[in-house]
Amino acid sequence: MPELTPAERRALRAQAHTLKPVVLIGDAGLSEAVLAEIDRQLASHELIKVRIAGEDRRRRATFLETICKAVGAAPVLQIGRVIVLYRRKPDKTPADPWLGPATASRPRRQKAQGELRRPTAQTRASPRRLSTK
Repeated sequence: MPELTPAERRALRAQAHTLKPVVLIGDAGLSEAVLAEIDRQLASHELIKVRIAGEDRRRRATFLETICKAVGAAPVLQIGRVIVLYRRKPDKTPADPWLGPATASRPRRQKAQGELRRPTAQTRASPRRLSTK
């Protein structure tokens, strides 16, 4: 189970805020099929939310430990019945958690020779208001 620094955990928690749970663990509990689905989702998304049904807190904590050990994920957050898991994709270079996964791997566009620049806010003429005093 990989360890996360507090800064990485905070950045991942912020990214996970808008996510919806992709795996639901029902009253039947944790099965091999559920673990396989969590593994597939982590391979696809890196950061996922899992919802656990049931009232027992100890059971949910046990599920979190079991899942993390079985799939090699790091726990990011557990609030009530929702847990957030993170596992870095093995084929990617580590992304900067402050930038997020989308901006870290996006290449910058190079300007073609002779391409005109767009006017920026500083170079654009701004309309001036006439005072009516």
